[in-house]
Amino acid sequence: MNVAHALRLLKEKGYKYTGKREDMLHIFAREARYLSAKELLEMMNHKYPGVSVDTIYRNLSLFAQLGILETTELEGEKRFRYRCDTSTHHHHVICLSCGKTESFQHCPMDEFTRQHFPRFDVTGHKFEVYGRCESCQL
Repeated sequence: MNVAHALRLLKEKGYKYTGKREDMLHIFAREARYLSAKELLEMMNHKYPGVSVDTIYRNLSLFAQLGILETTELEGEKRFRYRCDTSTHHHHVICLSCGKTESFQHCPMDEFTRQHFPRFDVTGHKFEVYGRCESCQL
């Protein structure tokens, strides 16, 4: 996902283009990591002093609903990042310090389900690995 694609999707779904929405999308493109609403609010306050928490949450919710952003929960707080461009099944390793995220293709659920729940029909799952990236370990 990129800013142009996200803006096109908003327009196709009948949502108004606003400078705030575009700026939010640019922040996600620039940061390329999971961000909390609080972090986004702090970044937006530079250009839009007094931007409301409601505006941030409403737009984050809309972006997630439209599939522009994906969500996870880190340390008890919901966080957002651009949805991965790949349509193949994959998972993520996520740095708990900086939020940097990398994807990997191997799915441990296939073997786990085969061994432990062979008659269970898995319809979906989410697998994330948390830790500290090389840069944050220094």
